[in-house]
This record gives sequence, structure tokens and C-alpha cells, in this order.
Amino acid sequence: MLSHLKVVELASVLAGPDVGMFFAELGAKVIKIENKSTGGDVTRKWKLSTESQDSNISAYFSSVNWHKEHLFYNLKDDIDKQQVYQLIKTADIVIVNYKPGDDIKLGMDYNTIKKYNPTVIYGEINGYGKDSDRAAYDVVLQAETGYMSMNGTPTSGPIKMPIALIDVLAAHQLKEGILLALLKKEKTEKGSLVEVSLYDAALASLKNQATNWLMNQFIPQRIGSLHPNIAPYGETFETKDNQFLVLAIGSNKHFEMLLKVIDALPLLENEKYATNQLRVINRRDLDIDLQPYFKANNSGKLMQQFREQNIPVGIVKNMKEIFKDKKAQDLILEEEMEGNKTLRVKTAVFKISD
Repeated sequence: MLSHLKVVELASVLAGPDVGMFFAELGAKVIKIENKSTGGDVTRKWKLSTESQDSNISAYFSSVNWHKEHLFYNLKDDIDKQQVYQLIKTADIVIVNYKPGDDIKLGMDYNTIKKYNPTVIYGEINGYGKDSDRAAYDVVLQAETGYMSMNGTPTSGPIKMPIALIDVLAAHQLKEGILLALLKKEKTEKGSLVEVSLYDAALASLKNQATNWLMNQFIPQRIGSLHPNIAPYGETFETKDNQFLVLAIGSNKHFEMLLKVIDALPLLENEKYATNQLRVINRRDLDIDLQPYFKANNSGKLMQQFREQNIPVGIVKNMKEIFKDKKAQDLILEEEMEGNKTLRVKTAVFKISD
């Protein structure tokens, strides 16, 4: 789809490389420039305790570096730097995520790059915006943009999401910005500087939780997987065969259908559960009342009935269970990288048809 494009990736870790891999999946030629003096992208060394220490590839690195050409240069070396400038001269897109000021020190800032390629699209991810010199780290951003304050339980304390969520959100923002810049370039033949900060991407993704505060001065609390506006939504229940099921019951109709399937119709007579708002107010009692009905049934039997009646309930799965599914397997990209078999999930999973 984008085989006519050439992308030079001067980014490392997760957010920037995730953008580069997106374009690689769409057919673009992506050249990843890695720091020769440090052995390449730092995530090459971010290994699980079970990974081989002899390899220069980690699973973390592999997750966002599919189908790229890897070149190793030291941008503090003038000869190496000139080699990179030569690549940039014919690039359509350059992706960077330097620490504040490093782009200028290395001569890889937008104003310098434009001298070599006036129509380039320069995609930049930074931490807190151009006016801040703070280095950005995902867990710190999750803390400072509200995610950790909401995530967890009343007794757990604040908890980060188990992925670098803010990096992923910022990567999606930059992908969208670059695609718009490509449309602009097609019409005007002009390049663009496309910037996104991790901070802005995080705030933009707060959605209903932000609006709950902005409109009602409601500060989200740590309520685990529960939804502050809907019940039972996010509650988990253990079945007879020791599976955990999570509910997403957003209407009175679904609540009634749920009770019929688990044979808990007596709860319909309880006035505390007559409406969604009442169920939110009395969700602790509702949780206690529902537990024995789930515990009396096996997950397979329940899930078959839930699916037949389109009642929104899911099984809580681990990674091994997820990738037994054919649909999940279809999203896996495999590649031999430096003699290592690597696997990761696709970045671009949308479908376009006539």
C-alpha cells in the first residue's frame, strides 16, 4: 500500500519504533538507524530472565521492529552523520524521539534536516512538549496524568498499566499526524513537522474519566476493573471450574437476561437492583449476591448461553490462552532477525476494501 515511501527511523525504545513498524507493515521501506557506540537500541538488552544472554535481540525489541533495515551509525562521528544525511535526502518520513536538546546537538533536528530534504515529513515524539527539558518515562507519565491514581484497588495503592501505555497512545497520535501530513504533501508538495508529546497523548486518552471530573468534579477512585458509571461492569466471578468471568452489563435488559442464564431471577425482585444507578450504588451487595450463582456453574455452559443471547461476558485469559485462538494467531508477524526467530503482534490491524 505504501511501498513508494521511504522512512528513516532515528528513534529508539517503544513509541517511535512502533510508528516505524506501522509504516513497514503497510509496505514502506523503513531504515532504522541505531547507535553504533552503544550496541544499538537500548531495548535489545531489555530481556526476561529466561531469554538468551548471548543474543543481541530481545522480545521487547522485537515487538516494534519488524521488517526494518538496521544500520548502525554513531551520530557524533562526522563521517557516520554524513551517511545518515544521505539517507535522509531521499526519505519521505523521518521519525525521532530524542531527549530534549539531543536532536540539535546531533544535528538531527527539523530545521537541520529540512536543509537536506525540504519536503520531508518529520515526525517527533517528545515527553512534555517543546518547552520542557524533562526526560520522559512511561511510568512517570502514567503517574502524572492520572492513570496510576485510577488503576488498582482500594487496598493495592496506585498501580501502573502492565504495558508502556503512554508510549503506545503517543505512537498512535503520531501515526495519524503523519498520515495527514502525507495527504497535505500530496496536494501541496510541502513537508511538515508533526509533533506529539507523551503528556498530551495521555491526557487526550482520559476520555470519560476526565469529563467526569470536568463536568461533575468527580475524582476517579481505585476501584479495580469496575466502571464508575455502570454495574455490574468489570466485576469478575469465579465459576465452578475455577475460571474467572468478567461482566459488562450496561442495560436493564442485559441484567435481566444475565439473571435468567445463571438462574438468579429472585434478584430481579430486589429493589436495590432495579436500575443501573441503583446497581452502581449497591454494587457491593450485588457482587455478594451474584457470586454463588456463578460458582454453581461451569464456564463452558455459561459462556455458550451468554454468546447465544449476546450477553456481554468474557473469560479472563492469560497470554497462553489468548494465542490458542486462530484469530489471535492470524495477527502474528514472524521474522528471522540476526539469526533469531522473532514473533510479534501486528501494529496495523485495520482492513480497507473497495
